[in-house]
This record gives sequence, C-alpha cells and structure tokens, in this order.
Amino acid sequence: MKARIYKSTGSWYVAKAETGKMYNARIKGVFKIGGLTSTNPIAVGDEVDMQIEDVLEESAMIDTICDRKNYVARVSPHNKHQHHIIAANLDQSLLFATLKDPKTSQGFIDRFLISCEAYHIPAIIVFNKSDLYKQKELDHFAHLQKIYSSIGYQVMLCSVEKNSGVAEIAALLEGKTTLLSGHSGVGKSTFINSVFPSLELRTQEVSGWSGKGMHTTTFAEMFDLPTSGAIIDTPGIRELGLVDISKQELAHYFPEMRAQMSSCHFNNCMHIEEPGCAVKRALEEGKIAADRYVSYLNILTTMDAAH
Repeated sequence: MKARIYKSTGSWYVAKAETGKMYNARIKGVFKIGGLTSTNPIAVGDEVDMQIEDVLEESAMIDTICDRKNYVARVSPHNKHQHHIIAANLDQSLLFATLKDPKTSQGFIDRFLISCEAYHIPAIIVFNKSDLYKQKELDHFAHLQKIYSSIGYQVMLCSVEKNSGVAEIAALLEGKTTLLSGHSGVGKSTFINSVFPSLELRTQEVSGWSGKGMHTTTFAEMFDLPTSGAIIDTPGIRELGLVDISKQELAHYFPEMRAQMSSCHFNNCMHIEEPGCAVKRALEEGKIAADRYVSYLNILTTMDAAH
C-alpha cells in the first residue's frame, strides 16, 4: 500500500495511506538511500510503500521509500558529520523571520535560502511581528525587502498578533506542500493556529532571559489544510548547518552571483581576491548587495572552520 509520512519520531512514523487512514509504521531493517548518511532515513513528506501488519492496531511496516522530488537537509544537531533531513517532496518553503523579539540574523536567512536553492525549492520570506516594529525596524525591513525582491524572492510583512497580512500568506499555501521554518519564537505556530485553529498547535512565549523562543515542536509534522495542500511544521531551528555544499559551489546558490559568474576571468573563481572577477565588479557597481556578499564571505569562513 502506498502512503505518505506525516510525522517522524525517530523510531516510529505516522503514515497516511492512500485510503486516507493513518497508521503507526516502522521501518524494516536499515535503509541506505543513495549513499546518504542521515540520522533519519525517512522524513516527513516521503512517499513510501508499506505492508499493513495489524488493521485493528493500525500498525504497518515500511519496506520501500519512493524517489524524492527534493528535500531540505541540515547538519545533524547531534553529529556534525551526519545529515538530518528536515522534510521531503516540497512545493515551496516559507521562512518566518522577525526583526525584533527574537531578531533573525541575515546570515540565518541566507543559509536557509541557500539550502532551498541547492534543492530547487522556491522560498518565501515572511517577516512577522510588524506590530512591534518602530521606524528603525521598518526601514530595515524595506532595505531587506529591496535586496531579496531584486533577486527573485517573495518577501512579505505581517503581524499574526494583529491579523495583518495573514490572509495573503494563507492564500500562498493553497494546493501546495509547504515547509514552514524559522527560529523558535518567531510566531510560526501562532500563525498556523490563527489560520487553521482546528490544528491546535502548542505555542510558547519567547523566554525573557535569553530573548530566544522556547522549543515547542520537537519533531517535524505534516498537517492537511482544510481545502487543499499541506503544511509541514518544523522544530524551531537555532542554527542551520549547510550540507553537501562545497566552497567552490557556494556562489552558485546566490542567484545574483550566479548571474555574473560566467563572466569571471577564471572558471574556478572564488570571488574574493581574483583578478577579472565579475562578481566583485558587480558588487562595486551596486548590482550585488554588500550585505549578501558579506554573508557569502562569512559562510565561506565557517566552511573553512568545519574542515
């Protein structure tokens, strides 16, 4: 029987069969998928084949994972040499960010976008908590919106608390499988509750002493939307370690750099000190935002540190 994974707890999975019935499922033996060393061989969103073991107990055994259209992975929080697949078979991703309480760094946003670019997943950036923003934050939002819109990303502003801009974001989810991500405390679960109250997700306040959100979602989980489509809610991510991306490839995942690279003097140009670098020239001409170039250099430096 074909099924789709809705929840993964590490050892057990919740799978929805094509009949619409939910089963608790286990995996048979050890899965190695395409040589990928992952802490979780099966991820939320995966399509699988399974055998029903006990109809009354609603239990099943997964014996095959179907080929993935795409997936988003990060470095495992527990082992930097292993991957953790966040979700698979996505139509788009939606990153919740905030400019205040807690503040999402541009470096985190850029890492998330790189992960999506690497796996060909369209990404939308939603800045929440606009009701808390004073002129300084609004100016900063306008600056970020200009940068990201100019390179092809959709950028939105909302206040889930005041129900401002929420309907427009909900409309983007129709008929698609969307990964919702972001730091803890950015209002992801509050957004889901406001748009789909029947899901009754737990939310938690940002912790006062650290300014960081408290973790409430411990495993990724998929929910069907009332009309059509599904959302995958993920645990709040503190850091996003990139996987399977070499230093030489990194610039390819910055769309504005990718557009210039073919004009570089050297085909293995790293866009740092090399003569005849088209990326550096575009930076000087204002075609590439300085903030994004700084992000690129910072990520390269962390890649040096990791090896």
